[in-house]
Amino acid sequence: MPVLKNSLILIQNSLLGFLERHPKRITAALTALLLGGGGGAFAVASLAPDASQIPVREILEAVQPLPLQTQTEALDLHRFKLFRSDATRGNDTAESLLRRLGLVDPAAAAFLRSNAAARHALLGRAGRTVSAEASDRQELLSLTTRWINADTDTHFQRLVIEKTPQGFVSRQQAVPLAASTRLASGSIRSSLFAATDDARIPDAVAIQVAEIFSGTIDFHRALRKGDRFSIVYETLEADGEPLRAGRVLSTEFVNAGKTYQAMWFQEPGQKGSYYNLDGQSLQRAYLASPMEFSRITSGFKMRFHPILQTWRAHLGTDYAAPTGTPVRSVGDGVVEFAGAQGGFGNVVYIKHRNNHTTVYAHLSRIGVRKGQSVGQGEQVGAVGATGWATGPHLHFEFRVDGRHQDPMTIAQQSDSIPVSAAAKAAFAQAAGGMRVNLAAADSMRQASAQ
Repeated sequence: MPVLKNSLILIQNSLLGFLERHPKRITAALTALLLGGGGGAFAVASLAPDASQIPVREILEAVQPLPLQTQTEALDLHRFKLFRSDATRGNDTAESLLRRLGLVDPAAAAFLRSNAAARHALLGRAGRTVSAEASDRQELLSLTTRWINADTDTHFQRLVIEKTPQGFVSRQQAVPLAASTRLASGSIRSSLFAATDDARIPDAVAIQVAEIFSGTIDFHRALRKGDRFSIVYETLEADGEPLRAGRVLSTEFVNAGKTYQAMWFQEPGQKGSYYNLDGQSLQRAYLASPMEFSRITSGFKMRFHPILQTWRAHLGTDYAAPTGTPVRSVGDGVVEFAGAQGGFGNVVYIKHRNNHTTVYAHLSRIGVRKGQSVGQGEQVGAVGATGWATGPHLHFEFRVDGRHQDPMTIAQQSDSIPVSAAAKAAFAQAAGGMRVNLAAADSMRQASAQ
């Protein structure tokens, strides 16, 4: 073994020495070997037959196509349907409505014109949502619309028009509205309606909020930039489509840094009402404003009188509004005077309890007479520009023992009635749930502001 090992070492050393002394000769030998291999491969490849010499055979076979009816039925299985929705317009014809839905179907247009239910529900009715199902040939397969006849309706009307082998048919059904709860919130930047529009809150809900706090906030003149609100309200739906807003269930309004809260609560056997979350009724003896939500021109302050051209105390509040806008009594009382009176023009005086009197001036018409009893919120006249008025507006005054007072202060100080002792436990439980909902609604506002 030692001899073999020594022999291998000698051979290894000899090879290394040869490689070091003759590198070029080794490289040439390897090149020749590779070229020789390539040539061999070329020689093998060149033995393949010439493609032009391979014989070609043509085969012909008759094919019997499927009957045309079978092909048509097969195509019908793969046809698709189109779905589209739009809103009706007041000047719609059958053709214009179908055209907006992407349909070209003279038979469907003729049916819409001839069918009494379709004409009544769709033509000349603006704002109704219409959903259509059509074929890929732009022909009507079915059409559905839903509506309510009045804001107090508990059912909605559903009209369905369908295409059958015998032609178009229609059916109308009365279906109960489904109530669901929605949360919303926003911040005042310019006006309440601008804020509710940004939050996609229906106008009917915004008006309810203004009415709920009508005894504590004058939405005509007391709103401030940065005020915020949260609302929990019902929406009444037809097949998942919102048709109208329902009742405000609870709301919170932060005005000038002060928080106001309200929730709807109905004691067993009694009429429901709004309370703050401590159980005090929000229904006050006086409303903060004699008009439903509208723009105000001047508040309870000094102003330059536009006709007398002199500075004088403006002992009341002016509310600008179009002629004919309803004017309401801010509280229960008896009409003390109703008629024309100098600079006030057409004016109504209402006597309330505790020697309180309210004045409604510059009316275009008077809707009450002397001695008549009126309730809170009852219409007493309409906005006008009679007497010393340069434009249509209501001049409103609140007097206590003959002295002028700020109507907002009087409204906020008027009495409220608490929830009864028997209903306190149920109220407290409901109020706890409302607090959670209002907090969730406000968190939505905070998230959108980030």
